[in-house]
Amino acid sequence: MSDNRINTARLIPAAVFGGLVAVGLIGGGALIGQGVVNARAGDRSVTVRGLAEKDVKADLAVLPIRFTASGDVLSEVQSRIDSDLAIVRQFLKAQGYPDDAVDLGQLGVADTRSREYMSQTAGPRFILTQTVIVRTTDVDRVQTTTRNLNDLVRQGVVLQDFNGPSYIFTQLNDVRPAMIAEATAAARSGAEQFAKDSGAPLGPIKTAGQGSFEILSRDGTGDEASSPNKKVRVVTTISYRLK
Repeated sequence: MSDNRINTARLIPAAVFGGLVAVGLIGGGALIGQGVVNARAGDRSVTVRGLAEKDVKADLAVLPIRFTASGDVLSEVQSRIDSDLAIVRQFLKAQGYPDDAVDLGQLGVADTRSREYMSQTAGPRFILTQTVIVRTTDVDRVQTTTRNLNDLVRQGVVLQDFNGPSYIFTQLNDVRPAMIAEATAAARSGAEQFAKDSGAPLGPIKTAGQGSFEILSRDGTGDEASSPNKKVRVVTTISYRLK
């Protein structure tokens, strides 16, 4: 994991309705401050926001492998599904997964003749689907397995609706305190610059609030769940009194 920390800040003040409105941009995108000075008599304050971001890697992966077989004789289709299941289990064993990392999902059975809106002669009558779910903390292994799924296809296993694995970051509580501290420090840095530019010493905290934590794909593109590399983000909003 990398820890994006930015220690510099810039402040761009402008006069708005007799008060001061300013935006502090802390370089590199890791910490951003934004604030507004309230210049009313007896209530001089500055409100700032501090944003902290941290690159992390998923520590849990879930890989569903769904496969299907079809035909007009149910017992034959069931036999093919059982055979494919044995192939999938052997494949996963060769990939290095222990038995307790592999779960068997529910078997799905569809009889196309039982659907009134379907033609009585179009396609096979029975369609069976089976799902095997891999759940592991070995994220790198899952990435390798995903690239090797063609081995199953070459053995005749018909994969269905494969959307790839889901990668999950479960250690948010471990990074939460440090990130709140970073965001709070960014907010105070912005407030100190506001106070300096307005010629008023910075006073104590008036109010403080923490926004929700977000987990995004690291590059900001695609589905977060499909990427093992992620970005955690949090924003704090703090109001300081001006003396």
